[in-house]
Amino acid sequence: MLFDLTFLTPAALLALRIIVAIVFFSSGKAHATKPKERGESLGMSPSITVVIGVIEIIAAIMIAFGVFAQIGALLIIFTMLGAIKMKLIDWNTGFYAEKGFGWHYDVIFLAAALVILATNGGAYIII
Repeated sequence: MLFDLTFLTPAALLALRIIVAIVFFSSGKAHATKPKERGESLGMSPSITVVIGVIEIIAAIMIAFGVFAQIGALLIIFTMLGAIKMKLIDWNTGFYAEKGFGWHYDVIFLAAALVILATNGGAYIII
């Protein structure tokens, strides 16, 4: 180890939670408020798109505020597994897609959610 920076772990986990929450709150809000447009682009019905959006919003709030952060992380994990399945199997998209988005983004957020799940989000949590 070059430097012992383990004292930064709680702040680093808080930063990770906040970034994950910002991304999924924004994505969930777009899904929930524009379900027809978002659903068409994803090949899903507007009602399923709203459900996914609400799940993302709830997960983001749980993760950001540290209220049942592990449950929020599980919601994100399932969402990302669904997105990866859709891109990899249904759309036959590569890791980095030439057109549109590959599934590299989804793997990063899957890993981030796994860290939150495994650490319960770090020291700065409520429940």
